[in-house]
Amino acid sequence: MGRPQTVEEYIDGFAGPGRELLEQLGALAHEAVPEAGEAIKWGHPAWVHRSGTILFMVSGHAQHANVVFTPSTREAFDADLAGFSTGKGTVKLPYGQPAPVSLLRRMIAFRVREHEDHGVLWM
Repeated sequence: MGRPQTVEEYIDGFAGPGRELLEQLGALAHEAVPEAGEAIKWGHPAWVHRSGTILFMVSGHAQHANVVFTPSTREAFDADLAGFSTGKGTVKLPYGQPAPVSLLRRMIAFRVREHEDHGVLWM
């Protein structure tokens, strides 16, 4: 199979704890922003605002998944993310550990407001 064309195809490429976490993140995205569209951007699942702007993305790796927000969203939650490995806009979630669902839900809500109220686009 070539590059995934849908989020479902992307997740189907994983097994075990990786697949479980990616499925959980997808379900969380649908719950948190049901009006957002799904797309594959740069080879990874993305949730897109009706305006066309990417809200956030996920990517699966060998031992972890990344949730990718704008740097401004990620930085707004620095204190809450003290126990996680982070990058410019990324939060690393190790497989086999509980996902911080309530924190991610708050980050998603912040990102939607950041875009809708302040016009913050993708990177």
